[in-house]
Amino acid sequence: MNLSSEEKTFLLKTAREQIGGLFTGNAKLNVDYNKFPGLKEKYGAFVTLNINGDLRGCIGYIISNQTIYETVCDAALQAAMHDPRFSPLSKKEYELISIEISVLYPPEPLNSYEDIVIGKHGLIVDEFGRRGLLLPQVATEQGFTREEFLTAICQKAGLESYLWKKKKINLSVFTAEVFSEKEKGEINDN
Repeated sequence: MNLSSEEKTFLLKTAREQIGGLFTGNAKLNVDYNKFPGLKEKYGAFVTLNINGDLRGCIGYIISNQTIYETVCDAALQAAMHDPRFSPLSKKEYELISIEISVLYPPEPLNSYEDIVIGKHGLIVDEFGRRGLLLPQVATEQGFTREEFLTAICQKAGLESYLWKKKKINLSVFTAEVFSEKEKGEINDN
């Protein structure tokens, strides 16, 4: 599935309005599924908030029983207010954030580490009751090699960094459609 440019723009606007509504009390935008049919599909999604290129919040869902539209609305609020790595977003910070959305396609089990394609695949590890996820763009943004990506996913899940070298870990890969205000030229200039 590929979202249209208009659907991506609408999702970015929706995410911004959802977060802004925390400060203004305005309700979320309504979606016209006839105009934006792709937004009624059911896929997982993550919303990432950055300020001056630094992470400020990122939360999402690997899979979702809700529409992409509803999933993005929820993930935007969660990223702004409930990412445990950060305090809730302030109104001043809201005016500085740049929003990135990743629509996730269903994960598939990984047969061999050699099958991981940097920049294309995100990783999910589920090992010893611990779980971690890294979006596909993390590897390219950090300049990771395949080995560094595997180490990073182990660390994200709270596992031994090089567990992947000692045994074949329970790993899945997924792809994502990633788009942002930055690339769309829609950064909020407040």
